[in-house]
Order: sequence, then C-alpha cells, then structure tokens
Amino acid sequence: MLPTYQTVKGRGDHEIIIQKSRFISYFSRATTEEEAQAFIEEIKKKHRDANHNCSAYLIGEQDNIQKANDDGEPSGTAGVPMLEVLKKRQLKDTVVVVTRYFGGIKLGAGGLIRAYGGAVSEGLNAVGVVERKLMQVMHAHLDYHWLGKVENELRQSIYQLKQIEYLDQVDVQTYVASDELDAFEEWMTNLTNGQAKIERGEEVYLETDL
Repeated sequence: MLPTYQTVKGRGDHEIIIQKSRFISYFSRATTEEEAQAFIEEIKKKHRDANHNCSAYLIGEQDNIQKANDDGEPSGTAGVPMLEVLKKRQLKDTVVVVTRYFGGIKLGAGGLIRAYGGAVSEGLNAVGVVERKLMQVMHAHLDYHWLGKVENELRQSIYQLKQIEYLDQVDVQTYVASDELDAFEEWMTNLTNGQAKIERGEEVYLETDL
C-alpha cells in the first residue's frame, strides 16, 4: 500500500463548449480494469447518441494499467491527451470519459488534442482531487472522567480525531501517521498519567482535498 497518493475526489462531471461542440467529461475512481470498463460502458450507454465517447484510465500503485481510446476520433487526438493529463496530475486509480457532441466546426488534430486535454483538466478542477494518506487508527481506552481533557487536547493537537465510541470505557479513536505512532503513544500516556490502554488498529486511507 502506498503511503500517500492522489486521485479524483469521486464521481462527477463537467461540460465545456469549444467551437460549438459539447465536451462533457465524466470521472470516477477505479481500482480494477473491470471497474474502469464498467464505468466507460455506463457513460457510453447514457450518451449512445453522442458522436464520440473517448476514454482513458490509470490503475495500480505503479500505474501498471494504462489505457486510452479515441472512439472514432483521429488516432492520438483524444484518448492519449486525456491520459497525459491524468499522468501529469499524478493521479492514480482514475477513469475519465469525454463525451463529444459535434457542433459542425472541425477542430483539426491540434485543436482536438487541446480540446480533449482541456476538458479533462477543467473537469478535474471542477470535480476535485484528493490526497489519500495511509494512517493507523489508534484506540485509546479510557475511563469516562478522562474524556473531556483528552478530547480537548486532541482537537488542539496535530492528530486528527476519528470518532469516539461510548462502551464500558470510552474508546477514543485517532488517525496517526505511521512515523508518529511511538510519539502518539507517549503523548497519550503522559496526557492520561498512564491510565489509557492504547491499541493499534487497522490501517486506512485518510482523504484531504487538494
């Protein structure tokens, strides 16, 4: 698992008009090629009356799956420029489809490259990109009289509170980066005079908007 990477925020779309042609960019996350292909087929079905539904996707920690499809546009003028934008933005596990409704004015090869690349670039700005950072969920089991102090100190610290579960003891769950685990345990131990039972939980990705 990568310690950190960037990907599209989620499913979304954005439309631009270039020389009377409509370019609608659709985005989604995809962690497998099957997911990417399913999303592409979904958009193609939605816009079966469009002139073109061009696509591109990057999948895998090392971008080991890369595909681009011009869907009838001149070779190299649509899918590849779309893929290059994803690569330039250093995105992973991302699929994009750009649907084109022809407006009657031919753009030429250079114009098409700029149009499809621009549709993806502007679309990403509109839909949003996130950074996913691998974090460990740390559990601090406390008696209830410690909760006020611990919660207040956590909210003012560098650590990010995940949630609080109210059980026989209170379970304060915190996101902690892998290189800060020992420091967090020491901080929590000092904060509670050694009264907290600290356990390391699952590893999860924490998302931050970019």
